[in-house]
Amino acid sequence: MSESGSEQGGTRLEPEQIFDLARHGGDVLLDLVDAGLPVDLADEAGNTLLMLAAYHGHAALTAGLAERGADVNRLNGRHQSPLAGAVFKDSADVVRALLEHGADPEAGTPSARATAQMFGRELPEPGGA
Repeated sequence: MSESGSEQGGTRLEPEQIFDLARHGGDVLLDLVDAGLPVDLADEAGNTLLMLAAYHGHAALTAGLAERGADVNRLNGRHQSPLAGAVFKDSADVVRALLEHGADPEAGTPSARATAQMFGRELPEPGGA
């Protein structure tokens, strides 16, 4: 793996392509992390792979990144948390996955709890239906 990209099967991936995998739910991203890609890799705006996967509604990828050690509470450059992004997008499966992996409903500005209140929603309990 080089500083500016990752190699998978001889194909070089540029950083933006790696972030696109998170945005589009590419399961190969987990293989790249398993092969040494930093699990908390972030773009120029401070959005980690987990943040992008969560914001774009990919619950299985979000959980897979969390299981590989991604920081579920890492804030981006705008002080937003992955959980608040998932609440904003009304992605219940992602919210549940983040809570099950220890996401803090009070992290960020606005917090996930405040975001839920803004939209008249309630946060589920971790492991709840």
